[in-house]
Parts: sequence; structure tokens; C-alpha cells
Amino acid sequence: MTSIKNSVALVTGGSRGLGKALVEELYARGAAKVYATARDPRGVTHPDAVPLALEVTDPRSVEAAAEQAQDVTLLVNNAGISLGARSFLDAPLDDVRREFEANFYGPLLVTRAFVPIVERNGGGHLLNVHSVLSWIGLAGSYSATKAALWSQTNSLRLELAPRGIGVTGLHVGYIDTDMAADVDAPKSTPQDVAALALDGVEAGAYEVLADDISRQVKAGLSGDLAALYPQLAV
Repeated sequence: MTSIKNSVALVTGGSRGLGKALVEELYARGAAKVYATARDPRGVTHPDAVPLALEVTDPRSVEAAAEQAQDVTLLVNNAGISLGARSFLDAPLDDVRREFEANFYGPLLVTRAFVPIVERNGGGHLLNVHSVLSWIGLAGSYSATKAALWSQTNSLRLELAPRGIGVTGLHVGYIDTDMAADVDAPKSTPQDVAALALDGVEAGAYEVLADDISRQVKAGLSGDLAALYPQLAV
């Protein structure tokens, strides 16, 4: 189990949405320091957070951030993008690649840079933000990127356990953030999701299912595909 009190955390995409809520919740639980990263760190508004420039798809930017944040014990891979590449047949291939760069390779680059730091600081925790779409292919390449990140997280959990680093994956449906602004469906608040995610970190949970839809879809993975995809039930 990981204690957030007195920890030093780094949250990618920490200037808005869920990332901002995670920064707030980390401080509310007694974190000693929280690095809030963003492409433009001027967007970080929390008065106690340490703004840090980071472009997760740029190895040089990741390396520079790691050089500045040598005291991290808790890494949160939250940054991600959705470009609306819903059709694998028709969406611009460049959009598919960009989503994979940000949502799969980005967290991998950041994790590889910070694992030695966390280990050197006595061990700690990794929280990766997935999605219910990790388990159901309704959003084209975005779903595929989150499925790939889920698999990455599962593999990292096995690799990092002997190094004293726990790994939690967060799955959630729609959150009331800019990314889901045009969605007409029930949404969780960023604050509620952040609290559940950090409950999971402190409990050493392998996965956090933050809403009913995530729990329902996860439970349905062992069933018939037509139950998850009614379009197939013809």
C-alpha cells in the first residue's frame, strides 16, 4: 500500500480536467509536493503545485522534466488526447498515429524516465488513467490506444512489483471535462474520480472502476460479444 501523505507526486496533464482534480486531491491528502505538468505550465493554477513543462510525446521534454523532478515517488500518467478518429477505414492515419503517440507511447516514455527515480527514492506507485473504452471498441483509435495502455499497465505491474513500485489502472466512462463537453450522457465529476483513484492507490488496488458503466463493461468481458455490441445481434 502507498501513503499519499508526505509523498512527492507528478501528474501529467495537471493543469485542467481530471489532472487538475488529481493535483487538488493529492494536496488534500497531505502530499508534500505535486508537480503539475502541461505543455504550457502557465496554465497550472493550484497555488501550491510546482508547474512543469512537459510534452509527453517528446523524449527531450520528458528527459528535461525527469531531471527537474528527482524526488518523485508517485507518478500519475493522466495526459491524453482524443482527435475523433472513430473510423479505422476513413480517419486520417496521422490522427491515429498522434493518438497512439500521446496515449500509449507518451505514458511509456514518462514511465521509463521516472521508474529509476521512484525506485531510487525507496519505491512508490504508478497510476495510469485508462478508460472504459479500454474494454469496448466504440471510439475507433482512441479505444485502441486505451486498450493498449491497459495492456502496458498490466505488464508494468509485473515488472515493477519486484522494484517496490505498485501499479494502479483507472477505468472510467465520461467525466465532466472539456474532452466530453459535447457528450449528452451521465458524467462523473473530476473530483469524485480523483478521490476514487487515490483511494485505490492508497489501498494498493490493481484497478479502480470509477463508475457503473466501467463495472458493467468489465463484468461483461467474459460474456458473448453480442452483449457488449448489440449491433452484432442480428
